[in-house]
This record gives sequence, structure tokens and C-alpha cells, in this order.
Amino acid sequence: MKVAFLTAGGIAPCLSSSIVSLIKHYSKKNKDIEFIGYLNGYKGLLKGNSIKIPSTIHNYESEIYSFGGSFIGNSRVKLSNIEDCIKNNYVMSNEIPLEVAANQLVEDKVDVLHTIGGDDTNTTAADLVNYLDNHNYKLTVVGLPKTIDNDIIPLKQTLGAFTAAENSSNFFKNIVNENTTSSRQLIIHEVMGRNCGWLTAYSAYLYMNDLEKNKFVSSIGLSKQKWSIHGIYIPEKEFDLEQESKRLNDVMNKYDCVNIFLSEGAGIENIIREKQNNGEEIKKDAFGHVRLDEINPGIWFSKYFKNKLNCDKVLVQKSGYFSRSAAPNKADLELINNHCHLAVENSLKSISGVIGIDDENNKLSCINFNRIKGGKPFDINSDWFKKLLKKIQKI
Repeated sequence: MKVAFLTAGGIAPCLSSSIVSLIKHYSKKNKDIEFIGYLNGYKGLLKGNSIKIPSTIHNYESEIYSFGGSFIGNSRVKLSNIEDCIKNNYVMSNEIPLEVAANQLVEDKVDVLHTIGGDDTNTTAADLVNYLDNHNYKLTVVGLPKTIDNDIIPLKQTLGAFTAAENSSNFFKNIVNENTTSSRQLIIHEVMGRNCGWLTAYSAYLYMNDLEKNKFVSSIGLSKQKWSIHGIYIPEKEFDLEQESKRLNDVMNKYDCVNIFLSEGAGIENIIREKQNNGEEIKKDAFGHVRLDEINPGIWFSKYFKNKLNCDKVLVQKSGYFSRSAAPNKADLELINNHCHLAVENSLKSISGVIGIDDENNKLSCINFNRIKGGKPFDINSDWFKKLLKKIQKI
């Protein structure tokens, strides 16, 4: 039996640890399984680049768990985007990427493929299963849901998101002290989350909870209000910039600073429209997603608020790469272990699907690929989020 691994998309605090956890659970069932990893995601599969992974690698479990990223590498490749695959020399001009990938799996005699990635990664895997099935080659594909955005339908929690939120919160614990470097300072903490505000919201929630544990000395200016979050902006929650400007100006006048948590997808449609009206090109990746790192939402919001709040200094800091590159925390390692256990159980039964906590029954299940979609919105009616907003509004 041969098992292959593939990690794709942006990195998250669960990739290397998931591979090791899967091998550990396989080793409990069968000592004679051969393992390979395709280098740099679907790019490696298309190019036939793979490495053998020793079955004894789980003996280094604790060492590998202390690292983030993926030791077999990632890439953003969409097999259905033929033009992009040809442009990047992943396939020849007369080749179909899906067919090339499928043939490589056959050539490598792979029985089980584990795809560790987001919705695009796993829906592409489903295409591979269907293609090979139609060509009389039985391949079992069991995916694991990786994304720090926590935005995969119909999953309650994705791997790596808890760790990313914790690190995003810790990032701001240091950055917020920059409010002592100037009078009337605005700090914008830009957090990853294209369509979903969960990461921004949960990072803010963790930060404010930890803030409650601090002891302050208000008599010398070390007040909880100055170190608190004064605004949270996410794609799912509408906000009036004029009204927010007035509210935040009052905060600035009172505490000499304003601290904002901004989801990179908040207000993005207005920003894109403005740039297009100015004749600017909006670049997209292979999946058709707008390149938010080039849009720079944080810069746009900083320019808007700078005059409205009469700021002396503005600071925009992005925690995205810092938080997504972290080693998995305790909560994620527990999720990873549970997911990998069920993934191995299903692969040995030749059952394909994505392992995840199903929103419909709140149970860890093997979910049909056809139900997997991206763009799950954050539930702004969550009790913890409503309490967080009330706490901020009182400042």
C-alpha cells in the first residue's frame, strides 16, 4: 500500500504536524505502508516531484510539532486553470493538468492521497477521484481542512485557525505599545481573512480577555482604555465610516490613541471600486482571488481615518505571515490528532471525503467532497462576539 501527501495553498499551523500525525496513526494499523510527499503541492504532482517519507518519522513527533509550515512545501496551483498551468510551465501546451496529475498518481502507484488544504485544494482532489474512477483506477482521497480563515462550508473549525488567532493576539500585545511613541496615534492591526472575519474577531476576543488579566497604573497613563481595542471591522458586519469616525474621534480626544483590528476583506469592494475608477489594475491569483497584499486595505483605512481623527501618527501592521507561520498550539494539536485518526480509519476503508466537524450535527465526520465550499461567513451573532462588541462600545 502506498500513501501520498500533498499540502497546498497558503501555509497554516497544521501542515507538517498533520503529515506526522497521519503516519503515526497508519503505523498503528500497518507497518508496511510506503509514504511519499509531493513537493510544493499540486505543482510537485504535475512535475512528478516527490520524496520518500520514512515510516519512522513519527518518532520525531515532538521535534516536528515545534515547527510551522510544511516540510514538503506548498504552492497555489489550480488544476482547472489550464492557462495558468501552461504559463508557469507546470504542463506542456498540449496537456490537460487534471489528466497529467491523474496519470502521475497512477505511475507512482498511489492508493491513498491525503490533501491538506482549503476548499480549492480539496475540491480539486475530488476532481482527481472522479477522473481516475472514470478511467478504472481506484484512488481514495481523504482531505484535511487547513485554513486560518476558518471559512470552509460546512465545517465548524478548520485546522490551524486557533493557533493563528492566538499568535495574532500576541502580535498585537507588542504592537499596541507603539501608542506611546506619539500623541494622537492610530494603530491599525490588519488581520488575514478575505471573506470571513472569524480570525480578526477571535484574535480580538483573545486579546481583550488577556487584557483583563493585566494590572494597570492609570495615575501615570497606563490605563486599560489606552491598551484596549477601539474598533473591529470585518466583512460580515456593516459599518458607517462617518459615524465610526465621530465615535473614534471621541476616543482619540479622550485617550490620545485609537487601536483598530481590521480584517483584510472589510470594505474591500469599495476599495477595489475606487482603484478601478482611478484606472488602477486589480491583480488576481490563479484561483481568481484579488491579491489583497497589493490592495493594502490597512493603508486605505489609515488614509481615511488620518484626517478624520486628526492623527499625528498612523501605524499599520499586518500579523498575517507571523500568525500563519506559527507552530500549532495545544488546541490545534488536539484537533489534528482527532482528524488524522478518523482520516486513517476512512482511508483504510477506501472512503473518500474531507474530515471535519460537520455543522449539521456537530460531529467529526468524513464529509462528501461535493459539500465542501469556501467563503463561509463568520456568525456575528455568536455570544462571545456580541459581548466583545459591547465591551468595546463602552470604552
